[in-house]
Amino acid sequence: MTEVLFFIEVVVAGLLAGTMYSLVALGFVLIYKASSTFNFAQGAMVFFAVLAFVGFMELGLSFPVSFVVTVLLMVLVGFCTERLVLNPLMNQSEDTLLMATIGLGFVLEGLAQAAWGVEVRRLDLGIGDFPIEWIIDVFGLFVSALDVTAGIVAAVLIIGLALLFKYTRMGLGLRAVADDPGAASSIGIPLKNIMLLVWSAAGVVALVAGMMWGARAGVQFALVDLALKALPVLIIGGFSSIPGAIIGGLIIGATEKVLEVYLGPFFGGAIEGWAPYVLAIFFLLYRPEGLFGEKIIRRV
Repeated sequence: MTEVLFFIEVVVAGLLAGTMYSLVALGFVLIYKASSTFNFAQGAMVFFAVLAFVGFMELGLSFPVSFVVTVLLMVLVGFCTERLVLNPLMNQSEDTLLMATIGLGFVLEGLAQAAWGVEVRRLDLGIGDFPIEWIIDVFGLFVSALDVTAGIVAAVLIIGLALLFKYTRMGLGLRAVADDPGAASSIGIPLKNIMLLVWSAAGVVALVAGMMWGARAGVQFALVDLALKALPVLIIGGFSSIPGAIIGGLIIGATEKVLEVYLGPFFGGAIEGWAPYVLAIFFLLYRPEGLFGEKIIRRV
């Protein structure tokens, strides 16, 4: 019985950690759905957003005010990205847009460190990384309060975005742009407004993801590497699917935790650092579009 409870505990911890991977992957999905562009700057956006948030708090602003100001800042970043980076490169190849997002990432990293410095900062959200007592009493499981909070925040954000894109005019416009940008433009859907919405939403998602990760590991440059951690999630779930980002994150989170606990000792530990990429390779070989991605049919 103890072994079963321990296994469940490991899986639950992995699933909750996977929700934070889903948050990072969600930013990629939003951009990819609207422009078919892999936003390599998403990791830098996470770092930029959370570092700005902590910086505003250090200036004496309260938590809610800092959050609102940072959200407005990320909307401004989205506006500048759409107007100064993407709009001039409209109708260019996907490779050109990819290189542009890589350059954007370096710019955001430089601006963040120039404005706020390079020191590792502690972010206290008022949520301790300790087991929740009532879950221990009822289920006998040691589950972190920070993990549970991150899971709830991720679920609320993902559900909110799903409702926004499914039932609002802007959301319907995004779906039309994702299906056929030319046809959407021909019937009067404002592509620039859609792209501004998408980049702004990706910026807000980056802020929330950065806050969750920063509360656990500190606000530091290593947050940029979250872009690489999200790659297996995107490959498994599909680059254009919001549900895929969720399921992919849960699969990666649970898989890496289970493998680390049960197989890690045989490989000298740290198996969770590379196991997700091995799983992603299998998907690339046998299901390259992912679980929920659209199959690409090419005429030859």
